[in-house]
Amino acid sequence: MKAHRWDLTPKEAIALQSRLAGKLVLRDDFGPLHRVAGVDVGFEDGGATTRAAVAVLGFPSLQLETSAIARLPTRFPYVPGLLSFREIPAVLAAMKRLRVKPDLLLCDGQGIAHPRRFGIASHLGLLLDIPAIGVAKTRLTGAHGDAPDERGAWTPLKDGKDIIGAVLRSRQGVKPLYISPGHRIGLASALACVMACVTRYRLPETTRWAHRLASAKT
Repeated sequence: MKAHRWDLTPKEAIALQSRLAGKLVLRDDFGPLHRVAGVDVGFEDGGATTRAAVAVLGFPSLQLETSAIARLPTRFPYVPGLLSFREIPAVLAAMKRLRVKPDLLLCDGQGIAHPRRFGIASHLGLLLDIPAIGVAKTRLTGAHGDAPDERGAWTPLKDGKDIIGAVLRSRQGVKPLYISPGHRIGLASALACVMACVTRYRLPETTRWAHRLASAKT
């Protein structure tokens, strides 16, 4: 889709989220996966600079193939539920620096497990027209029971009667992850793809690489 303006007020950003959420494709719409990318964002200079990192891994080898980092001045305030407007401009700048295009994005944040069904994974996936999954460490919205303490076990994350994601136990004995489709992927495939990117740690390798790059001092 065509990029939109970023110089929005929080009220305008909320209205845009509500409008764009209707354009999401929440079923599998992708071919073979050869490269998967992790996306993470950090901040420097007391929050004045947004530092975005994209790490592209071969799939299913999970070996790092390439990565990119971009820094931009932080233009949007910190508003829960509107973090994509604060973070995505730098992510898009990092994506432009990649020499290969990934087949799937695993974003550190929410997909449709969001008050307006439009978290950063949904926003980024729609803008780039790339399948995207939200892989969050904490819950933003919705309710759930306990996920069984077994690797790969999960329980639905619900908002009323709607299933908006899953609470996934990526490894036994650790806190679960909150997984939700972002764009061009359904929940079952999102869970399978995340688990295919998990090795012996709680977080998938995509997220681990992206976080390392986004939070490094160099």
